[in-house]
Amino acid sequence: MLKITRSTHSGTTTLMLSGRIGADHLPDLRRSLADERGQGVVFDLREINLVDVDVVQFLVECEAVGIRLRHCPAYVREWMAREKPP
Repeated sequence: MLKITRSTHSGTTTLMLSGRIGADHLPDLRRSLADERGQGVVFDLREINLVDVDVVQFLVECEAVGIRLRHCPAYVREWMAREKPP
């Protein structure tokens, strides 16, 4: 189960993600990002327990377009490094 908590401060929106994130949650995450057009966005991953490969690839794409990842677990960061295109 995924929980998304939104907070905004000084023009930056932080989306705190909690729980497990699978490919089936990506449409919700994409909608959350679409709601924040033109704003700075940060994903806070402090409370993430488990992700799958589709989510890791999504996070790589997010970083590539300027979305910041805060408190990203080491195992996710390492996995992202392996998934980045050469």
